[in-house]
Amino acid sequence: MPETPAVETDLVTAYTQANPKSRAAYERASRLLPGGVTHDIRMFAPFLPYIVKAEGAHKWDLDGHDYVDYAMGHGALILGHAHPSLVEAVTHQAGRGTHPGANHLLEVEWAERVHALVPGADLVRFVSSGTEATLLAVRLARAATGRRKLAKFQGHFHGWHDAVNPGQQPPYDDVDPGITVATAGETMVLPVDLDAVGSALARDPEIAAVIVEPSGASAGMVPLPAGFLQSLRALTAARGVVLIFDEVITGFRWAPGGAQQAYGVRADLVTMAKILAGGLPGGAVAGRRDLLEPIATGPGGRRIHHPGTFNANPLSAAAGIACLDLIKDGAAHKRCDEMARNLRDGLNGCLARRNVRGVAYGEASAFRLAFDARLSPGDPASLRNVPGDALKTQRQTPVAQYLTLALLLEGIHLLGWGGFLSTAHTAQDIARTVNGLDRALAQIGHLAPT
Repeated sequence: MPETPAVETDLVTAYTQANPKSRAAYERASRLLPGGVTHDIRMFAPFLPYIVKAEGAHKWDLDGHDYVDYAMGHGALILGHAHPSLVEAVTHQAGRGTHPGANHLLEVEWAERVHALVPGADLVRFVSSGTEATLLAVRLARAATGRRKLAKFQGHFHGWHDAVNPGQQPPYDDVDPGITVATAGETMVLPVDLDAVGSALARDPEIAAVIVEPSGASAGMVPLPAGFLQSLRALTAARGVVLIFDEVITGFRWAPGGAQQAYGVRADLVTMAKILAGGLPGGAVAGRRDLLEPIATGPGGRRIHHPGTFNANPLSAAAGIACLDLIKDGAAHKRCDEMARNLRDGLNGCLARRNVRGVAYGEASAFRLAFDARLSPGDPASLRNVPGDALKTQRQTPVAQYLTLALLLEGIHLLGWGGFLSTAHTAQDIARTVNGLDRALAQIGHLAPT
């Protein structure tokens, strides 16, 4: 087996030595938690820092290091960490009770905010996570149509439940252990190709719904072609197939009304989480009245059962209401989007100066990094030369691992291979990030294509 080059070995050593407390915490966690983590995206060698405090656009770890944070609660924190209004709302509600075990006004007020902002949100049903939201949406679609199958797209992520598990990673024939052949057979994994979609809908009358990340796969890692969503809407409508927009990421981030508002396309059902609950646990399904009403009463008295101990928990509702009230006018989105553009431009300028075949790209207040020999240094337009499979596997490349380490040592924390901006990020944070990338590339640029 080839030896690890000295530069990469030095990076691992420097990082490990700089983070003794986080290393000890990871070793402690590894004795009880599978892989030492509680989320797949945090599986990283040698380990990620353990955070003790977060405020605004920054967070601090056990060893006292300050990071500019682009994980932003996995995209949930459009207002940054510990926004005073959200802290006040949650603190106030905690003193009044965390679970009344009964109806409460906050659930009604929260639903009213969603109804006012999200196009087509005739009814709203709260759940506890994005995974629960897509699970419920698929069940609602099957109940309404009387059909069995779900169609999804290669590389698109919709949570971890059985119906949406197939087709997440190239070559898209993957299914996790524990999912039965029969269950996997009810999910059709399609390429992002309108002819393929049209053909599938025409030949298989059992397709109940098509679910899609309107940003493109993995929160925009693989962007969709222009006009794809509009054509997908027309194809599904023509066949009586329920169109589900998974807006767990794009909801309230792409626009106050999410991707539906941003792209001018109306889905039948929309799934939400993250920003919906102000960064606390919470999700929802919203959409057409006829699709959601069977939760209360169905044909012949056969309703769709949907309990949930923490549905519309008052702490999450309080945070969600406070957050949605602060972003409803779109000013927060304008600021976040501008900061994200400035960051992407700065990162691309750095890549061009270093003559590294990589780009920063993305929409709204999100960004991604990609490195590939087919890219022109710092030119997002050249992204069209790179197939989606190559974009989906960026995190498995050596440049991703060691550049992430180098950036952590510079005090920059990405989410996977990109991240999200918030209203708390500043021009100083952007400059620090661009300068950090420049210094990181000076160390590991030999790993990136030039």
